[in-house]
Amino acid sequence: METAEFLEALDREGRALAAAAEAAGTDAKVPTCPEWQVRDLLRHTGAVHRWATAFVAEQLTSPRPLGEEPDLDGAELLAWYRESHRRLVDTLAAASPETAAWTFHPAPLPSPSPLAFWTRRQAHETAVHRYDAETARGGSPSPVGTEFAVDGIDELLRGFHARPKSRVRTPEPRLLRVRATDADAVWTVRLSAEPPVTTREDTGAADAELAGPADELYLALWNRVPVPRVTGDAALAALWRETSAIG
Repeated sequence: METAEFLEALDREGRALAAAAEAAGTDAKVPTCPEWQVRDLLRHTGAVHRWATAFVAEQLTSPRPLGEEPDLDGAELLAWYRESHRRLVDTLAAASPETAAWTFHPAPLPSPSPLAFWTRRQAHETAVHRYDAETARGGSPSPVGTEFAVDGIDELLRGFHARPKSRVRTPEPRLLRVRATDADAVWTVRLSAEPPVTTREDTGAADAELAGPADELYLALWNRVPVPRVTGDAALAALWRETSAIG
């Protein structure tokens, strides 16, 4: 996918998130994040939008902490979220492809420009939290497109979990396969006491395989829904569920 496509997705997903949050009300529980109410979802996602905006707008080349979440609620919080999202979209749309900024994971390889990184990362951040907001609203959440979901799986496996922070580890080497059954997409995740190493290939005898349509698999790997199909050692699926949360 191209950066312009991610920007369109970010715009669409953020507007859908706000609409679902407004329909649900800020008191509503978020079933996919049981410790959250909708107000927590809006505060978190808006703060992340503003954090990402600053790296691009100010061309910051070193990390900085996430800013404080606002002490707002109800209509004021919704307006603040919409402003945060709009500011992010407008900043990314106006930025030069040569913009210098800090990034925090390597996918895809070779690393994209900082502008491409932040547009892609925020598109996926917002899509997952849009799903959260729609589960709080009730009814059927909007689907995630297959191509977008495949890209998001790739970002999660070869980006987030390539970092030293990943807690998905095993005492002895194990091999986990991840397969999108409705797309030509398969990943081999080599687990050990070190951070996982993931490649886009179907080689080696897997100890377990996580499989399903790309959109369901995307949400499952972000621990929003159950894995559609697990074959082999189910303990590896449980290990993913218990240790893969991004902190």
